[in-house]
Amino acid sequence: MAKAATKSQIIAKVAEDAGISKVQAKAAIESLVEQAYVGAKDGFTVPGLGKLVKVNRKARVGRNPATGETIQIAAKTVLKFRIAKAAKDAVLG
Repeated sequence: MAKAATKSQIIAKVAEDAGISKVQAKAAIESLVEQAYVGAKDGFTVPGLGKLVKVNRKARVGRNPATGETIQIAAKTVLKFRIAKAAKDAVLG
């Protein structure tokens, strides 16, 4: 199985594909990430890739796997990334 690309490899590929310097590519990627952080509360979409959304989970009853004891799991807010159909089709065929 191939290794995941590193941050510097991604920056180099973006710079090459867009015909810009690596410094400009790094700034563009960091800007996109910062926008995702700020926009996640309302849902942040990267067209063709997916959507970052904030989801509220309800409180629920769980079970301790070691003892079998039931425990109460508190409600919490989590981030989810919903993959776009175009991305699924491109990767999975």
